[in-house]
Amino acid sequence: MSIRDLPKQERPRERFAELGASHLSTIELIAILLGFGTKEHSALALASNLLTQFGSLEMLTEASLQELLAIKGIGMAKAIKLQAAFHLFKRMRPKFEDPSLIDAPEKALAELIPAMEEERTEVLFALFRDARRRLIHRELIGRGTLDSLLVHPREIYSSAIARRAHTIILAHNHPSGDPSPTDSDVSMTLNLKYVGEVVGIKLADHLIIGKRSRFYSFREHGYLDSLKLGY
Repeated sequence: MSIRDLPKQERPRERFAELGASHLSTIELIAILLGFGTKEHSALALASNLLTQFGSLEMLTEASLQELLAIKGIGMAKAIKLQAAFHLFKRMRPKFEDPSLIDAPEKALAELIPAMEEERTEVLFALFRDARRRLIHRELIGRGTLDSLLVHPREIYSSAIARRAHTIILAHNHPSGDPSPTDSDVSMTLNLKYVGEVVGIKLADHLIIGKRSRFYSFREHGYLDSLKLGY
């Protein structure tokens, strides 16, 4: 299916014009840069394949021209357009900015979206941070069924201890697309918050990620305010 076959409200360009860039997924934004697909694959499919091949948006921005050209469906024009956009961004980014600093839900989301947005089952990721809120490690903790995910706290905190983490940000997805928390999500969050306080590695946030970059932050909704960590 090409992008033209999608309803207008589902097309990346139309969604960008109506809702703005912040409401589009990484794949949709890359698809807009690509412009069009091939006979076999739409621009959205090519964008998804790029993220899959390189593993993350950060790795994609570091890809050489030759590495981009090695991806099926990416010709010289598309590869140059991508590299031009990535290099413009790098020129504008302040030199003092630390890309590993995760000090806001949106930054955690940006780190997680490439790994989670195409998942059709629930997955749980953990971001382990040091005392300065810099990312130490991103880890897939567990994978569940379409509508459930059971993880024991020891699976999270044993890895956090091994990584010498200072704080943890957890995130799991709702394949339905609705990031609203369930009763089990709330119960799990409060349980993990308690365990974190006991072991000395506090839970800074728990994000639920829906479709199109929609998310729910337990911290922003007051469940973790007692930690007084900033973010």
